[in-house]
Amino acid sequence: AAYLDFVVEIIRRSDDQKGFEVLPRRWVVERTFGWMTRWRRLVRDYEKRIDVSHAMILVAMGGNLIRRNAHP
Repeated sequence: AAYLDFVVEIIRRSDDQKGFEVLPRRWVVERTFGWMTRWRRLVRDYEKRIDVSHAMILVAMGGNLIRRNAHP
């Protein structure tokens, strides 16, 4: 984070919270994980090598971008 000059902020749920409460920007990460699990190979950790797993994530996100641009 210091090398690329960005700040990572962890949003935690409070212990005394009852029910559902929207937390700031956490939904973006959860939505992205939901998009990635549409690709069957990303549902489980099938890959033995990190570079292949990284490539599959890039393919999934690229497919998501193509689908969103093709059908506005």
